[in-house]
Amino acid sequence: MSCYRFIAAHAAQHPVALSCRVLGVSRSGYYAWRGRAPSARARADTALSERIATIHHTSRDTYGSPRIHAELRAAGERCGRRRVARLMRTAGLRGCHGQRRRVRTTVSDRQATPAPDRVERAFTPAAVGAADRLWVADITYVATLEGWLYLPCPPQEGRWCWMPSAGR
Repeated sequence: MSCYRFIAAHAAQHPVALSCRVLGVSRSGYYAWRGRAPSARARADTALSERIATIHHTSRDTYGSPRIHAELRAAGERCGRRRVARLMRTAGLRGCHGQRRRVRTTVSDRQATPAPDRVERAFTPAAVGAADRLWVADITYVATLEGWLYLPCPPQEGRWCWMPSAGR
C-alpha cells in the first residue's frame, strides 16, 4: 500500500498534515496524488477485471486463472497469467478444484470364479424350511473425518439394525 493510499484511508482518524509529517511525504504531493486521474495501467486493470469476472461467471464460477488466461488469449487479449491471478485475487474470484476422486473399495478379479450360492436366493422362512436356520448379515462403511467407519448390520426379526459399537 502506498503512503498516499494509507493517508487517504486514515484521513477520518488523523489529520492529513500529521499523517504526511509522520510518513515523510509532502502535503502537496498527497493532494496532487488525490486529484490525479487513474493511470493507464489502472484503467486497463479495471477493464480486464470486468472481462475476467464475465468469463468466471460464464464458466459457473469454476474457471481459475490458467483457464481464464487461456480464454483471454483465445479472444486476442494479451496479458500474463500472473496478472490474471492477481486481478482475480483482488476481485475475490476463485476457481473450483476438481471433484474428489471416488474411493474404489472393491476390486473384483474377473478371472476368479464366484463363490457358490448356497442359499439359492431363498431368504424367507418358508423357503428355507424352518425359522432360525438361515442367518444373513451385511457390512457397510461410511467415510468420516477420522477415517472409514465400518458398520456390521445383522438382521433382527425381519428388520435391519445398525450396530454403532463396531470398530473401524
